[in-house]
Amino acid sequence: MEKVQLFTAFAPVVTIVGIAAILGWVFNTWMRMRHGYPLDGSWGQAIYPQKNDEAMERIKLLSQENAQLRAELGAVKDRLANVERIVTDGAHMLDREIEQLRGQRN
Repeated sequence: MEKVQLFTAFAPVVTIVGIAAILGWVFNTWMRMRHGYPLDGSWGQAIYPQKNDEAMERIKLLSQENAQLRAELGAVKDRLANVERIVTDGAHMLDREIEQLRGQRN
């Protein structure tokens, strides 16, 4: 009788742990597939996702987009450097003009 009570007390905990382990495995597999990592077979061997024409075309388009974004980022960095130069140079020039005006007043 005592063993039955012990089993009924721990059965929900064991069930929850089992469900959590299965959901973790499913999530891990989904993330590996999503990011292109090899999957594990039943004996630990790597099972690579199939690379069909659609996947290769998608990779090609993403690579082109990546190159375009990198070029755009380079242009934005150049523009930002120019803006920083203008802002900092303008502040020094403005300070000099103010000091010249103060000197003329005195």
